[in-house]
Amino acid sequence: MDLQNLLKQAQKMQGSIQKIESELNESEYTGSAGGNGVNVTIKGNYEVTNITIDEDLLEKDNKDMLQDLIMVAINQAVETASKDREEKMGAVTAGVKMPGMF
Repeated sequence: MDLQNLLKQAQKMQGSIQKIESELNESEYTGSAGGNGVNVTIKGNYEVTNITIDEDLLEKDNKDMLQDLIMVAINQAVETASKDREEKMGAVTAGVKMPGMF
């Protein structure tokens, strides 16, 4: 196997990974709970960018339920973002896990 060719392939893969990483960090993922009563939007870097809560859920008696719904919605958004990251990175790396990359 030609070492120079292997290095070129590695550089090409690195460029592809950086491009996908940038695209993923700008992508938005939404999780919802309670029949869309709570919606959470995150970026691909897992930064929460928006939370919307239906006004019907804002009653004092609903505090515990609302907290649970927010948690469920956040976890759903994170799971969606993680799956998207794995799929897109896996396509570039042919399924090889790269330490520290994802």
